[in-house]
Amino acid sequence: MSKIIITCAVTGSIHTPTMSPHLPYRPQDIAEQAIEAAHAGAAILHLHARDPQTGRPSADPAHFAAYLPQVARSCDAVLNLSTGGSAVMTLEERLQAPLQFKPEMCSLNMGTMNFALYPAADRFTNWQFDWEKPFLENSDDLVFKNTPRDIATVLTKLGQERGARFEFEVYDIGHLYMLAHFLDRGLIKAPLFIQFVFGVLGGVGADPDHLTHLVATAQKLFGDDFSFSVLAAGRHQMNFAAIAAAMGGHVRVGLEDSLMIARGQLARSNAEQVRKVTAIVEALGRVPASPDEARQMLGLKGAEKTEMK
Repeated sequence: MSKIIITCAVTGSIHTPTMSPHLPYRPQDIAEQAIEAAHAGAAILHLHARDPQTGRPSADPAHFAAYLPQVARSCDAVLNLSTGGSAVMTLEERLQAPLQFKPEMCSLNMGTMNFALYPAADRFTNWQFDWEKPFLENSDDLVFKNTPRDIATVLTKLGQERGARFEFEVYDIGHLYMLAHFLDRGLIKAPLFIQFVFGVLGGVGADPDHLTHLVATAQKLFGDDFSFSVLAAGRHQMNFAAIAAAMGGHVRVGLEDSLMIARGQLARSNAEQVRKVTAIVEALGRVPASPDEARQMLGLKGAEKTEMK
């Protein structure tokens, strides 16, 4: 039976704390949920940080340092730091923590795109922080900037100079051609780990036909030199995980991507989602990879070559 890598996105930049009381934003809560998700079967933890006073997404290395060492000491999962952060951060801000902690793996969005979250503003009324609703409402004029120059900067500073490998986040088919461009330029090397992202307004919609087309395009561009994982926002999360697992791909879940565990039911933790997706993929004949198996599959440098602890 083939191994499947389960990634868990523990806390993120696109969801606000009051959308669920279970979304962690304080350091101790992030640490505890990350460790629990790893023990539940997540081989990779995709990580952001937040200001514990305001709940805002944060790029401050001190906010990462408040929880990373505890996670690194308490589990052997691959710690994958975001280079996306938030659409309102500059590239320099977004790279502060990855540059300091030298992770085995980083996420990398493969292009500039609209990041429209404003429909969510109409679905909630009880806001914990005063910045939350205006932030969502104003995302009808929000662009996440990742130009070819930005991408080259990330690949050079984190990849070539610090040995990180990447979770290449692909929100649309043009992002695959951008990835091929940088492979041709020699700034990245195979094997590639592609994370297909569905259901974010501004990117590709959550339609299984799109997944089939994206995988076929990746095969045309990269041959056998890639593996793919799938995340789908909101209610599409588990359905797309099942499809990806059946296609031989890998999966990503977590409260960054969906706050629910079932229709109308909030997930109580990241680990609850990991346990559910583990049951799904095992029923399809797949075996969750351990962190060390994931490291070998993705060609990672090893936790001992990071500055996490």
